[in-house]
Amino acid sequence: MKRFNLSEWALSNRVLVGYLTLLLGALGIYSYFHLGQSEDPPFTFRVMVVNTQWPGATADEVDRLVTDRIEEKLQELDGLDYLRSYSRPGESRVFVLFREDLSPTAVSDGFYQVRKKIGDMRHLLPSGVIGPAFNDEFGDTFGNIYALTGADFSYQELKDYADSIRERLLRIADVAKVELIGQQEERIYIDIANAKRDQLGIPPELIAQTLAAQNAVVPAGAVDTVKDRIHLRVSGGLDTVEQLRQLPIHWQGRSFRLGDIATVYRGYQDPPAPRMRFNGQPAIGIAVSMRKGGDIIGLGKRLDQTFAQLNREIPLGMSLSRVADQPAAVARVIREFIHALFEAIVIVLAVCFFALGVRTGLVVALSIPLVLGVTFLAMRMAGIGLHNISLGALILSLGLLVDDAIIAVEMMAVKLAQGYDRLRAAAFAYTSTAFPML
Repeated sequence: MKRFNLSEWALSNRVLVGYLTLLLGALGIYSYFHLGQSEDPPFTFRVMVVNTQWPGATADEVDRLVTDRIEEKLQELDGLDYLRSYSRPGESRVFVLFREDLSPTAVSDGFYQVRKKIGDMRHLLPSGVIGPAFNDEFGDTFGNIYALTGADFSYQELKDYADSIRERLLRIADVAKVELIGQQEERIYIDIANAKRDQLGIPPELIAQTLAAQNAVVPAGAVDTVKDRIHLRVSGGLDTVEQLRQLPIHWQGRSFRLGDIATVYRGYQDPPAPRMRFNGQPAIGIAVSMRKGGDIIGLGKRLDQTFAQLNREIPLGMSLSRVADQPAAVARVIREFIHALFEAIVIVLAVCFFALGVRTGLVVALSIPLVLGVTFLAMRMAGIGLHNISLGALILSLGLLVDDAIIAVEMMAVKLAQGYDRLRAAAFAYTSTAFPML
């Protein structure tokens, strides 16, 4: 039986092949402009960290009563590769690693199962344990970072404005997450004057108990009406620093105010969390990450529009500056690829026109954008975007593509010179070169 010959079939169905060529070329151009663009390809991290705090416990107690119990439960996970744990005074940390052969969907389901199983055994952990807390977001890349500064504004004013910017950025298409960098958690400090407290004979635990009781949220009952139930709430919670200063401390029939024996003031966590500075000024960073499969170039344009609008609306004395701009880097890489592609086509055209003639050179030159168009269509259907890896592969494949086209055309030219007709020469070129080139 005669084998199928693609070249022979194509020459016998020229109208259909011409239509398919135009169709695939148009679909390739459309796919190129709708491919996701990013700096690096999406990568599934198969690690999850379970972190548990137990203040005051020794490393041995943490290991026996927290880490071992968590590990025993997590051994039941499907797709588990192995567990690695560390127990330190007051802290347990368990790394959960899943097998490499699991699909991204299966890994996400595994992360859910970790949370579910730990939630089921949470009651088995000792009282006083804080957590467990879970971290499975290792793959987030914050490609756009902005710095908010304002020498004439307090930190809290900067923080409030940064929060409003964050809410605005989260509404932009393709934005997955917006985080603030360098923010400090606010605290209310109570510095007790020990000499005065000792003089009055007030035990330190009494102050802690009074604070806890004053701010406790407890049910106070409910009133049932014909239509509704009205829940009662006892007022008296502490909302301001001044209320804390006026808090009464009762001891041995006497009453004191907390402000009489302690200095109460508002501040920030000490030691501070990592801070951010921009051009020597304290700043709050606003970091933006893109969702998986998004278009970083399109996201960059939308962020630029919002950035320009924010700079027009920002209060006088504040400044919003750009620190990192990943879309610009990705756009530069794509421009370099287009430049390399254009150079390849020009060089091939020049060489082929000079060595093989105009008609043969056109066949070789047209094969490059057509094959790339089909490649872009296949990439879009497979969910592969433009990034460093795919662009590098495309640039490397340009050499093979040009070489293969020249080999096929040269083989046909040789057979035509030997007396073959065009159909037979094309069929022979396919038979002799298709498999080796593949």
